[in-house]
Amino acid sequence: MQAKKVPMRMCTGCGEMKPKRELIRVVKTPEGGFLLDGTGKKSGRGAYLCRNKDCLKSCKKTRRLEKSFSCRIPDEVYERLEKELDGG
Repeated sequence: MQAKKVPMRMCTGCGEMKPKRELIRVVKTPEGGFLLDGTGKKSGRGAYLCRNKDCLKSCKKTRRLEKSFSCRIPDEVYERLEKELDGG
């Protein structure tokens, strides 16, 4: 019996490849809004971040999410990410 393949994604903060389940997915919806996707299945363009505050700081400083989505990211998205990393 073959082992099941684990989907890997790259963190936009640190650039490391990690299992998809360990990362937070930020989704740009077709309407132009932004969501945090815990399931990894919502429709829209996605970018992944580690559950690490240093990765979030790096991503915000270098504007990697903005480059991934080719648009400006509202500050509220970063605030929601910080709350998610704090555990609530």
